[in-house]
Amino acid sequence: MSRWHNLLGRWGHPVASLRYRVGLSALNRFVSLFLVGAVLSISVAACSGGNTSSTNASSPGASPASAKQDVELTLVAYAVPKAAHDAIIPKFQEKWKAEKGQNVTFKQSYGGSGSQTRAIIDGLEADVVHLAIGADVNKLVKAGFVKDNWTKRVPNNGIVGETVAAIITREGNPKNIKTFEDLTKPGVKWVTADPKTSGGARWNYFALWNYAKKQGADDGKALEFVTNAYKNVVVLTKDARESTDAFAKQGQGDALVNYENEVILAKQKGEKLDYTIPEVNISIDTPTTIIDKNVDKHGTREVAQAFVEYLFTPEAQREFAKVGFRPSQIAKS
Repeated sequence: MSRWHNLLGRWGHPVASLRYRVGLSALNRFVSLFLVGAVLSISVAACSGGNTSSTNASSPGASPASAKQDVELTLVAYAVPKAAHDAIIPKFQEKWKAEKGQNVTFKQSYGGSGSQTRAIIDGLEADVVHLAIGADVNKLVKAGFVKDNWTKRVPNNGIVGETVAAIITREGNPKNIKTFEDLTKPGVKWVTADPKTSGGARWNYFALWNYAKKQGADDGKALEFVTNAYKNVVVLTKDARESTDAFAKQGQGDALVNYENEVILAKQKGEKLDYTIPEVNISIDTPTTIIDKNVDKHGTREVAQAFVEYLFTPEAQREFAKVGFRPSQIAKS
């Protein structure tokens, strides 16, 4: 039991600090889910090989916008929104140059949300983050990197990208996998990212837990359902992008649980994928914020805050939509 208590100490805070929309009662129900997921991730990871480290980037410092010198921002994000940022950043650079007469360059680092969060705490000097789950931002709050009012400084309480969970299957779906319940069946093997490093993996937990509860399960039965599902996991990867590679390129598993927008982006690139969006699902909400401690150190607060605010504009939201994200609440209003 001591091992379980140690895991609770490690995972309890991310659960308790999950984004503001989730009520306290719901968070308490998720605690047991995180415990099972953490233990399962340890056992599955033993068979899946090691993780690669995130690419480090640091900013040597920059002058405030009023000085009109070139400025550099370090953007640290989870793996999935890179395609959107690659389209958004040039638009922001052009806008800032026209309005402020200042060139902005970007260093970018992408990886698992949990890994990126730990990297910032360990010294990766990000100016801006776009992470997979609010709990990771709240870790940065607890560590003194982000002010606790981060959800109130930008539109939509800081949620800049929204998606849902998808189940990707082999061509023709030979195992007839259509719901989260099908992932518990004997003989079904599936792929997901590791909850220790990936915010998307934690959303997968929530999707499974939510499915069980919507079928009328109490907490004990929901815990049993999630446990049975994760017994069928064949590999845990560092992040959502690597889970896609494990399934599609390495041929592992009968199914992959991943973001809907990842599936849409893959199909846009010409990949042939069979997938389903379960009707009982969960809204996956991804947050962004400036890193207060670092922008003040670098003298980049003005331009960093402007970039974060730009991510909520119609121009930027269209780029998120082009790569498969669903319209955010701010875009819907």
